[in-house]
Amino acid sequence: MHTKDVYELLARVRARGPLVHHITNWVTIYDCANIVKVFGASPVMAHAVEEVADMVSLASALVLNIGTLTKEIIAAMKLAGGAANKKGIPVVLDVCGAGATPFRDRMCEELLDSVQIAVIKGNSSEVARVAGENVQTKGVDAAHVEKNLIHVAGELAGKRTCTVVITGKEDIIADHRGNVYKVNNGHEMMAEIVGTGCMAASVIGAFAAVEPDTARAAAAGLCCYEIAAEFAAEDAMGPGSFKELLFDRVHALDQTAIEKSMRIS
Repeated sequence: MHTKDVYELLARVRARGPLVHHITNWVTIYDCANIVKVFGASPVMAHAVEEVADMVSLASALVLNIGTLTKEIIAAMKLAGGAANKKGIPVVLDVCGAGATPFRDRMCEELLDSVQIAVIKGNSSEVARVAGENVQTKGVDAAHVEKNLIHVAGELAGKRTCTVVITGKEDIIADHRGNVYKVNNGHEMMAEIVGTGCMAASVIGAFAAVEPDTARAAAAGLCCYEIAAEFAAEDAMGPGSFKELLFDRVHALDQTAIEKSMRIS
């Protein structure tokens, strides 16, 4: 991807202001709403089974995050996902904590079997577990994966006919057509606060709402998000100020900053 492509997608998000419907993690819901808002999109967090399908009818993308999982939440996700598939809008699934418990693994499989997911996103061990590898996630923190992560992402993308995103020091984005992007932006401070992974899924949802090529959308969105993190870290005194500055730097992101800092291969 070229710098102008990344900036053009950011400008498209800002110009269109797409509504991104979330059924997401209660721990990070506030941060997910804010990151979508500062990127220029519009977040809505609706979980009730009585309204999720109606809310999807207004949205341009749906983000599902299983971080705070219950059977009731899964039921709402299936309803919303079905409505999103019928409407033809992308569904992003953050497999938060996959590999930590058998229940979480079963619920991931149920969602993937009942809803056409456009983007599966997680850390290395979460995605590896969803792909069938014998690995256990440490709560929501990544564990070591022996297998080549590009192969893990590519095989899962082919199996599920989707885009797979593995976040980490180097983000890997692979789709079912064989395209692979690697994003090497970001800062280690992102690992010092809760919610940066959940926010990443929301960012992907905002970009996928305006770009049908979900691999390109994910790569551009993560690049912009992580460039902002690099600038935030320059002035942060610690994790608390970093988090506040992250929102500010996303809001102020421009083409010059992207040209200076973009690292996508």
